Amino acid sequence: MTQLNPTFAHLGVRDEIVRALTENGIEHPFAIQELTLPLALAGDDLIGQARTGMGKTLAFGIPLLQRVSTDETRPLTGTPRALIVVPTRELCMQVYDDLATAARYLAGPDRKFSVTSIYGGRPYEPQIEALRNGVDVVVGTPGRLLDLAQQGHLQLGGLSVLVLDEADEMLDLGFLPDIERILRLTPDDRQSMLFSATMPDPIITLARTFMNQPTHIRAEAPHSAATHDTTEQFAYRAHALDKVELVSRVLQARGRGATMIFTRTKRTAQKVSDELAERGFKVGAVHGDLGQGAREKALKSFRNSDTDVLVATDVAARGIDIDDITHVINYQIPEDEQAYVHRIGRTGRAGKTGIAITLVDWDDLSRWELIDKALGLGCADPAETYSSSPHLYEELDIPTDVTGTIAAPRRRTAAKRTEKRNSSDSSEDRPARTRTRTRRRTRAGEPSTGHPESADADAAPAAESGDADGDGSPARRRRRRRPRKTEAAAAG
Repeated sequence: MTQLNPTFAHLGVRDEIVRALTENGIEHPFAIQELTLPLALAGDDLIGQARTGMGKTLAFGIPLLQRVSTDETRPLTGTPRALIVVPTRELCMQVYDDLATAARYLAGPDRKFSVTSIYGGRPYEPQIEALRNGVDVVVGTPGRLLDLAQQGHLQLGGLSVLVLDEADEMLDLGFLPDIERILRLTPDDRQSMLFSATMPDPIITLARTFMNQPTHIRAEAPHSAATHDTTEQFAYRAHALDKVELVSRVLQARGRGATMIFTRTKRTAQKVSDELAERGFKVGAVHGDLGQGAREKALKSFRNSDTDVLVATDVAARGIDIDDITHVINYQIPEDEQAYVHRIGRTGRAGKTGIAITLVDWDDLSRWELIDKALGLGCADPAETYSSSPHLYEELDIPTDVTGTIAAPRRRTAAKRTEKRNSSDSSEDRPARTRTRTRRRTRAGEPSTGHPESADADAAPAAESGDADGDGSPARRRRRRRPRKTEAAAAG
């Protein structure tokens, strides 16, 4: 007789894993887990397809841990027995956390069961040291995995299980050649699992190449909607100069919890984050101009609820898997309908309700019409909306007496400005900072770069006005004249 609402124990999961999951409030499997566990626990190759937030990590993680920890033919010796390949550093950390939690009570013959993460943007030495000390399960991104394997630090010949997670995103990011190289380093008799939200042709071809008669499992009907039914979607035609003001009102809606705001560009992500912080909101940012340490710090603060707003670009947000997000705001509309689905899939997960809000610029109406048509949203012509529009407050349940600021504006300290400069890798801002430093040195009469005549070009207007620095300082006026005397002497 079929169990209507089975537990993991009913599906044959070992007690140690069930205990660890129960302590984290996880007792009943999601649909993708219930469908895949019997086959995966039996050692079959499979392809799992489900939307973001439907529980794919434990769908492959539980059978992977169970097989590795109970395989008597390949005892745990510290050589990796399972490998999970993921597209991004953020997803790597997420999968690592989930597997380490589920494996809490597992143990090898003479040591604790070990899961480790390997990804770029971090020093090699700690990762190499972890491999030397012995690991049972490795979660990693393609580039760093391949690098360490080619150096001989990562041994893949003893794998029992191989998983490719979010395969469609790895295709989008251009990792397919690296993945094919990694596959050639693994044994042929391993169990293989591939999980993906969509199944484009190159992924199907890859699956046929490295998998052995896989079973294709979908966690939902093929004709089901691309977006979660529990997510209420709104689109507004907004003016660029009013967007931050509008968003600040949305962030004060009743019932608003953790919120993700998406932008298309790194510069816009940082700008929106800075402006919301000035208005008193607890906000962090994740984008490509930030160093890995700053990104991890922002994500940790968001997961720990130290901040409740996260501004991110599409690329940086890939792999961020955080529960209980109530609102998603598309500050700039995505490139296409697939990106839209990925964005708003962050809310309305696992049966919970969510709200997705898209702000459409006048210049983006044609692109929005394509997204609307592809997904059948029925909102090709969004209503013109401002931060003061009554329908905004009514539809999103925003109190009518809120303002655009919830706390006194905070001045950014010198330390924070320095931290921001150090964490940014953008070359776009460097020329402006260089010019500023050059002008300051010139005004102090100590030009360290450029020619004397360029220093004079800056000095002349101030000298004519009789005030070198705007404060009437005679000493500074005398210093400004020295380059001229030097130039005159050289000419003589």
